[in-house]
Amino acid sequence: MDIGELMKQAGKMQAKMQEMQEQIADLEATGEAGAGMVKVVLNGKGYAKAVAIERSLMKEDDTEILEDLIAAAINDAKSKLETESAEHMKKMTAGMPIPPGMKLPF
Repeated sequence: MDIGELMKQAGKMQAKMQEMQEQIADLEATGEAGAGMVKVVLNGKGYAKAVAIERSLMKEDDTEILEDLIAAAINDAKSKLETESAEHMKKMTAGMPIPPGMKLPF
């Protein structure tokens, strides 16, 4: 394979990587805690997009429970987002010559 062909493949791979990063940024994951009483939506970059809390949890003397449920919902959403991102990357990189164990995006 000549250098021109290698450069061409590298350009294609770079474009594919950019496309993957954009698609992952558009993903959303919803985490839940307390049987759905607290829900958190994270975008593909891991930032909170929305929070929903059932009103019955908003009692002045139960703040610790609510705080724990919010943290649990965030962690649930983050876990789902990581799984969804990994699955998306696997589909997008199918057929690409990427060494085993290489984490993408860089």
